[in-house]
Amino acid sequence: MKIIVAIGCDHAGYELKASVLSWLQSKGVETIDFGTSSLLSVDYPDFAHEVGHAIQTGRAEIGIVICGSGNGVNMTVNKYSKVRSALCWNKEIASLARQHNNANVLALPARYITVDEVIEMLEVFFTTAFEGGRHHNRVNKIFTGIKK
Repeated sequence: MKIIVAIGCDHAGYELKASVLSWLQSKGVETIDFGTSSLLSVDYPDFAHEVGHAIQTGRAEIGIVICGSGNGVNMTVNKYSKVRSALCWNKEIASLARQHNNANVLALPARYITVDEVIEMLEVFFTTAFEGGRHHNRVNKIFTGIKK
């Protein structure tokens, strides 16, 4: 894979992030790790904003954000107009996020999924293409609200 992936997490996602980074590196994917770097309690927006900014500015093409429920980091990165983050908990949801929503950020709920489930989601997320067609107009409406 010839893409750059930005990744960030809070303390609840720290251990899962290590597994994600290991998988990405095994595939030769270049990563930008925005932290956190330990199990010490931190504020998830600090790390999610870094990922959102990396997508917004084009520094990375794909983002991965992780916290306990996945909700906080997902809400944070979706504040950026070029981010389409999807909170996923299985490979089917990850596939639909790519196919129908053209998601470019994967939000993961570390406390509710296993490493094996995450690997399945990563494989699907990185190999599934956006279907376009009727979904294209829907995705455009996310940001503009204007029918195109």
